[in-house]
Amino acid sequence: MQRQFIALLYGWVFILLFIVVSSFVLALVLQFTTISQWMLSWVAFSVGLVGLFIGGMITGIKGKSKGWVVGGLTGLGFTLFIFLVQYLGYQNGFSIQQMLHHSGFILAAIFGGMIGVNLFQKDAE
Repeated sequence: MQRQFIALLYGWVFILLFIVVSSFVLALVLQFTTISQWMLSWVAFSVGLVGLFIGGMITGIKGKSKGWVVGGLTGLGFTLFIFLVQYLGYQNGFSIQQMLHHSGFILAAIFGGMIGVNLFQKDAE
């Protein structure tokens, strides 16, 4: 149980750092290029999927078992954090589009967790 919690912390910290750095880079791209805001929203969504996938993979690698569970908890924790910031900070709930995006984020983290658990396991011969 403690191993899975430590694994979740590793995944969440990675996701937080990845999102902060990615946001900074995307802000620079928006400032200094002529990319449209519509295109940037799809790029940001794709970056989020990649970040949650890698965060789920890190959680799976560190947790070493129950990859889909720890990956799902990683995605759910991220979604809960975003919801709390948005709801408590801006008095704004999730829209249908945000629910769909976060469902994709949770699925990406689940797949990352499943792959992470099986990535470095040795075959029992």
